[in-house]
Amino acid sequence: MRIYTKTGDDGNTGLQGNYRISKSHQRIISYGTIDEANSTIGIVLSNQLDEDIREILTQIQNELFLVGSDLSNPDLNDTKNRVSLEMIEMLENHIDKCESELEPLRNFILPGGDQISAQIHHARTVIRRAETQVVLLSDKDEINSNCIKYLNRLSDLFFVIGRLINKRKGIEDTPWKI
Repeated sequence: MRIYTKTGDDGNTGLQGNYRISKSHQRIISYGTIDEANSTIGIVLSNQLDEDIREILTQIQNELFLVGSDLSNPDLNDTKNRVSLEMIEMLENHIDKCESELEPLRNFILPGGDQISAQIHHARTVIRRAETQVVLLSDKDEINSNCIKYLNRLSDLFFVIGRLINKRKGIEDTPWKI
């Protein structure tokens, strides 16, 4: 199978269900930003990581494909390949497990520390932007609301993972100062 189809040469692209829309449509921008988030996670995964972190990130990469698939299907009566509440609960479980290793947060902190932690924080900001794009889409079109919840929780998880990586490497959080 060839990678190029030439069907998008006119500035349109296909969705599930044989719909065609402009490549500038908010739906395409939304799952394009999710694809960007997934690529930033790929950069993180190119590093030496603790196995538990690697497993979580690999799981999330697969789930982000599902989020993109969900958003590419405007027919909400089609219930296959949808973001589920169980996926959101799994993120919450990961957050709770990671937080159990951390001191409670007492103030805002600066993103950074170890290079891998900084990459995680960069991915977190791309996830936040993806969430914003999906919210904009939901203002125009009906979508599976679990997509927004998933992305919201995912950015929380990445914040906690960034802190956890630093802690495991002996790097303290850097508090925000005015």
